[in-house]
Amino acid sequence: MPTSSLIYHGLGCRLRSPSTLRLASSAGNRGIFFLRCFCSSNPVPRTNYRKYERNPTKYWEDFYKRHHDKFFKDRHYLEKDWGRFFCPSSDSEHKSVEPKTVLEVGCGVGNTLFPLLVSFPNVFVHACDFSPRAVALVKENGAFASDRLNTFVCDVTKDELSTTILPSSVDIVTMFELDYQIVYFIIQMIYSFVDSIGDYLISWQIFMLSAVSPINMPAVLQNVRTIIKPNGYVLFRDYAVGDFAQVKLANKGQMISENFFVRGDGTCAFYFSEDKLSDLFESNGFRNLDMNVYCKEIVNRSQNVVMERRWVRATFCCVEQPD
Repeated sequence: MPTSSLIYHGLGCRLRSPSTLRLASSAGNRGIFFLRCFCSSNPVPRTNYRKYERNPTKYWEDFYKRHHDKFFKDRHYLEKDWGRFFCPSSDSEHKSVEPKTVLEVGCGVGNTLFPLLVSFPNVFVHACDFSPRAVALVKENGAFASDRLNTFVCDVTKDELSTTILPSSVDIVTMFELDYQIVYFIIQMIYSFVDSIGDYLISWQIFMLSAVSPINMPAVLQNVRTIIKPNGYVLFRDYAVGDFAQVKLANKGQMISENFFVRGDGTCAFYFSEDKLSDLFESNGFRNLDMNVYCKEIVNRSQNVVMERRWVRATFCCVEQPD
């Protein structure tokens, strides 16, 4: 199927006013086309969208109340994509490395957290989420070990991390939002809704930032800077502009603001362009070391739908503040 056909037919896009197509030029991408931005004649009314930005905790609490810890599978691609940042190359060296302290921001019910503990036995993890129910589910997990894991409730857009964790004491920060969107839209269709050690810190931001209102994103990064070590790394992976889920949300008129959408259950998602992401980090004290957009086709044969998932993956370095 031609690429242009894939976008409009395979993804079921029925945008009322799609803007221009352009060729993705990011390193590592195949020559695919995607919608540069999305328009709709039915955006979320301005009188309604503020409730989604002001009280996201309510909607994630409702989500975990409905689904508990059964909605998502554990994720193991940390070892493949970023394992070199957490441990040396050989097992013998691994055993001699000083224990690392990790902070996972937006831990959900632990789908990344528990595989992390298994894969890297030299870590102690602080894990927080703004959903008290999610934190409770982590503690109820049979794999929870208090000698390696400390969980607490925290809204990183307004609660200072440094009040719970000592400043500059964390080796690795992970930010992870659950990969909600592809499962959500499959459900909608089914129901016919048509190397870092020593003085360096690694900050791993995966799918957490996209759940935050763009207004609050700078505050999150500044909060992270209070506990990150100088010259620390941020390993970032999040949803990219042109993702299948964004197309579906745009088609349903669920846009709050540019590239920021609300799902049917009230949870939100932002879709990053490379320019937007780079500007966001660089304006908050981080240097862009590497960035690319990559894609994956997921086929739902029963629905005869090809879903094009898009992510942006980047590495940033925390710029040391002058004395």
